[in-house]
Amino acid sequence: MSIQDTNVSETIDFTKFADLSPFELKDKLIEVAQSVPDRILLDAGRGNPNFLATLPRKAFLRLGDFALEESERSYSYLNQGFGGIPDGVGVVERFDTFAKDNQGKEGVEFLQKAISYAKDRLGIDKQVFLNEFVNAFLACNYPVPSRMLTNIEKVVKQYIGEEMYGDLPMSTDFDLFATEGGTASMTYTFATMAHNGLLKKGDKVALITPIFTPYLEIPELAEYELEIVEIRLDETTWQLPQSEIEKLADPEIKLLCVVNPANPASVKFSDDTLNRLTDFVNTQRKDLFIITDDVYGTFADNFVSLFAKLPYNTLCVYSFSKYFGATGWRLGTIGIHHENVFDDAMRALPEAHQLQLDNRYKTLTPDPRSIKFIDRIVADSRAVALNHTAGLALPQQVQMALFSLNCLMDLEDNYKASCKRIIRERYVTLYKNMGVEVEENIDRVDYYTLLELDTLGGKLYGDAFVQWFKESGKGKDFLFRLAYKTGVILLPGKGFDVVHPSVRVSLANLTHHEYELIGRETRSVLDDYFAEFQAEIA
Repeated sequence: MSIQDTNVSETIDFTKFADLSPFELKDKLIEVAQSVPDRILLDAGRGNPNFLATLPRKAFLRLGDFALEESERSYSYLNQGFGGIPDGVGVVERFDTFAKDNQGKEGVEFLQKAISYAKDRLGIDKQVFLNEFVNAFLACNYPVPSRMLTNIEKVVKQYIGEEMYGDLPMSTDFDLFATEGGTASMTYTFATMAHNGLLKKGDKVALITPIFTPYLEIPELAEYELEIVEIRLDETTWQLPQSEIEKLADPEIKLLCVVNPANPASVKFSDDTLNRLTDFVNTQRKDLFIITDDVYGTFADNFVSLFAKLPYNTLCVYSFSKYFGATGWRLGTIGIHHENVFDDAMRALPEAHQLQLDNRYKTLTPDPRSIKFIDRIVADSRAVALNHTAGLALPQQVQMALFSLNCLMDLEDNYKASCKRIIRERYVTLYKNMGVEVEENIDRVDYYTLLELDTLGGKLYGDAFVQWFKESGKGKDFLFRLAYKTGVILLPGKGFDVVHPSVRVSLANLTHHEYELIGRETRSVLDDYFAEFQAEIA
């Protein structure tokens, strides 16, 4: 097949895809790839991992066995299949018997250790802990408190603290709201900021770009109509230049949105970037709202979140989806410290606005102004009127707690080491099979990698090729040619607001061997472009 045969760009009108999210464009690329019969599809477009944590899932199932036994005790004289709500009396002794009877079953020992850990490290009474877990698994009550079950929140707070604070002194002086994944956390937070006057139409929101596409799209929605100010990462180092940080001096910028480690670049803030940004906010923008999305932080070495560095200003969004292979569980949290800029800004609103908010939340309490910002997020998630039915499903909260305990009790960090190793080996394999030397970077995380086509082309073929590649607009049809010729699906960097022609490769969702193939096939397509270049200049 000749180069001309493989160049599908002549038959595709790219302009009609200009406004598509990269995740929607991916479906078009798959159509192109599948137009070739008997094609093996290598979809490295989406970041759903192909690895997952099994032990906390086994513990979930064993807890279910015990919970059902507890339920059946209540109405044992009735027909089989009928149970009641356990009262927790004697639950610890019965669990000890259950554990002995099921000795050797994976997951049972995990639960025993979890009960011990909760008592020793978190001060949670064993009976209270077990009873909360049993009833939550059975899901026989509404979530109470609706924001998050009391002891499950203690467990998850400890996990978030240990993962987000790095070597800094850890605090658990924050509240959590369990949500249906990180995406729900984002959605709820923007909505409540708008409902409470913390964001108004026409306000400026700063985004550290390139960034996860929804952060680019949400502010422009009709219900928000926010003006975006880009705080651009240096696309060589993927760190923040001081000149970009200083854009935040504009008092009209109300909110800063951060994804750290970055998506699509998959590089965390360096200590220097963190310190400079922290110093700037503390000295010049103490009133700034910050949302940090730290879903990839657990894959980084020595990760420290803005949630730890700037606790007063920062709301943390965390999702369990990637690290535990649990995108289908829809598990996320919103974290806000007890002393925070969100609550203080609400208290400082003009009286007329306060009266409007009193009216909005008056059905919840005689003193609506006492409702914290995070609890307003909970209420707004159910249109206030249905606040009494708010909250993440209780079995989901149980699995979230078990995931947290999986890491809290892993004193040697074996699970973390395995997660890091699997994606980092894939990174090396991909680049090695493209014929590109891997450069060391202590801040690189490797959940994704961004192939900057001009930089890559320069390393492989020289600067003259890069200039031709740009001037010929080859970057826009690279993904389609790659999909058509090889069946490899990647996402465009442009969709994440990357300036240079680039594509994002997820290193989480395929096998080691498949990343070998992607590396070779990507190099093959680049070689085709180079052959075109040589033919034109000959």
